Amino acid sequence: MTSGDPIPKTMRAVVLTGHGGLDKLVYRDDWPTPETGPGEVLVKVHACGLNNTDVNTRTGWYSKGVSGATTGAALEAAEDDDSTWGGSPITFPRIQGGDVAGTVVALGDGADPALLGRRVMIDTVLRDWGDPLNIAKCGYFGSECNGGFADYVAVDHRNAVPVDCDLSDAELATFAISSSTAENMLSRANVAEGDTVLIAGASGGVGSALIQLARRRGAETIAMASESKHAQIEDLKPTAILPRDPGDLGAALKQAIGRDTVTVVADIVGGPAFPRLIEALARGGRYTCSGAIAGPIVELDLRTLYLHDLTFTGATIPKPHVFRDLVGYIERGEIRPLLAATYPLRDLVKAQEAFIAKRHVGNIVVVM
Repeated sequence: MTSGDPIPKTMRAVVLTGHGGLDKLVYRDDWPTPETGPGEVLVKVHACGLNNTDVNTRTGWYSKGVSGATTGAALEAAEDDDSTWGGSPITFPRIQGGDVAGTVVALGDGADPALLGRRVMIDTVLRDWGDPLNIAKCGYFGSECNGGFADYVAVDHRNAVPVDCDLSDAELATFAISSSTAENMLSRANVAEGDTVLIAGASGGVGSALIQLARRRGAETIAMASESKHAQIEDLKPTAILPRDPGDLGAALKQAIGRDTVTVVADIVGGPAFPRLIEALARGGRYTCSGAIAGPIVELDLRTLYLHDLTFTGATIPKPHVFRDLVGYIERGEIRPLLAATYPLRDLVKAQEAFIAKRHVGNIVVVM
């Protein structure tokens, strides 16, 4: 079943042809339009956001053979057999892109007919819907299957979530990965009113979402970012903003909030600053992590961990309700988009270059 104009046999797409540099991203205007399988819907993509996963998968950074920071360049140490976020090989060619805003234009057999013609966001976690809480059976939209850097994408109808709001498609494409990642981190760390959350990397998509979503829970938020980005971060109303590397973190916290510790650290940076973040946790504090853009190999004094009764959590696969909760926050205006820039699909390489440069605040999006 289809809606609206006839669906073309071919479409525009940016295709990842293998692990390596930006030259592995190839623009095509003759790529076959996907067909819907049983239980799937076909989504006409209007906009799709960029994320670290796109860069990390292209370069093979997830491979255990890689120990350095995310740079966006080809990584010779990457090994093909563990080069995706789930630790498995990826097949090429692959269309990446997870943050889709679009419209359902066709239904496969058994798909929910109420979705036809609806504006949707795509839940990026691919689940075994017979065992949806089993994280060992989960995959990632735009990695284990084709994603949204194309005119059309087919996806299980349970991953297509209707959304009713006045935001533009580009604005809507800033939320899916960054905000669901942030909400999952806060859930894993049990953040609630009375907490003080220190956010490393607060200027990016996940970091800026952490500020908003932690505030929504009633927590104080301390944002860490380059000083050139502080004015834009101030618009999100964190409790305080610190430099990306304040030197003496305890002293900086003391000056900003009157105490030198926090109850929660939400980290997507890792790297050399990791020990200082851990030292800033109060006794009984919680550390939650969903990234390591400054480097995955860190130094940890186990005495700090056990003598201070700290709790560490990794955060990758959210519970099934998290994405639909997020859509509700968007519809009620409880969180807002932070759109840094838009690029046409043909210029995805330029968009990814800008994303890697990290001079922006918020999210970069390609539009169709």
